[in-house]
Amino acid sequence: MAGVSQATVSRVFAGGANVSEKKRKKILEIAEKIGYKPNAQARSLITRRTMMVGIIMRNIRDPFYAAVLEIFHTRFAPLGYQLIFNNSENEVIQEAEIAKLLEYNVEGIIVTDALLSEGATRKLKQNGIVSILFNRYTDGLDCSAVYCDNYLAAKQIATYLVEMGHRRFAFISGPPDTSTTIDRLKGFREVLDERNITDLAIVPGSYTYESGFQSAQELVTRNKHIDCIFCGSDIIALGVMDAVRLVGFRIPEDISVVGFDNIRMLGWTPYPLTTWEQPLEDMVTSTVELLLKEIDDKNAEPQIIAMKGHLVIRNTVRKKG
Repeated sequence: MAGVSQATVSRVFAGGANVSEKKRKKILEIAEKIGYKPNAQARSLITRRTMMVGIIMRNIRDPFYAAVLEIFHTRFAPLGYQLIFNNSENEVIQEAEIAKLLEYNVEGIIVTDALLSEGATRKLKQNGIVSILFNRYTDGLDCSAVYCDNYLAAKQIATYLVEMGHRRFAFISGPPDTSTTIDRLKGFREVLDERNITDLAIVPGSYTYESGFQSAQELVTRNKHIDCIFCGSDIIALGVMDAVRLVGFRIPEDISVVGFDNIRMLGWTPYPLTTWEQPLEDMVTSTVELLLKEIDDKNAEPQIIAMKGHLVIRNTVRKKG
């Protein structure tokens, strides 16, 4: 109908490379008129590429990970990739949980706020599927990872708080056995040890508002001398701030609060939180580039990429003395 070859039509629906604007417009007009749509399954049989990537995420309620999902979509869409989303309830992803993604023949899998078991990693490799951890890493696991340098971030946060005169700290974290929590606690504690500060209460929790609220209520009721709370995420910090105020303390006059992530709602008036901003856009870009590289070269060696962020100072930390 368009008077062109099948190959020309294919190029138009694959992005229009090496096709004149006149021909492209004519082909698209005819396709619209007859209701033609490319068949992705048929195309994948020919190209042996499904152009699908799985993304496994646990805490979709956290605004940080909602933003992560949005940015991944904006990075993959122009490249012609579709995201297959899987919401997991487990901290460590097992073989059974990736079965559905295998049914879709995804070319790669990105795991955000969880970890892959050795069995799951082995299963993915057996099926030729690339896997990458985002915002986490696991020593000894045979897959790539992109994450914020939590150790360095926590050291800089602790240094800032000590220089602001704080001496009696609490750390309300996420799950204690993740690289995120381990590295942040290590960096934070090292700075305190260097300054001979031993007053540090550690409260493990989860990355939820409810965890922050409950932990802070118990903490400040039991330890009224605490003058600064470092939170493992901004969503924890929001719960902490509400609980601290409910108990009767003022922020930052009585207790300073610091978060981690710099989620969008921190621009809201009730929550002018001092926090650590992860280089989210760069982290996602590096993850996408790394994933596509490993899809093209299945023999590529796994890479562990740590990226730096920066402290964002607002109004929840006050200089003591």
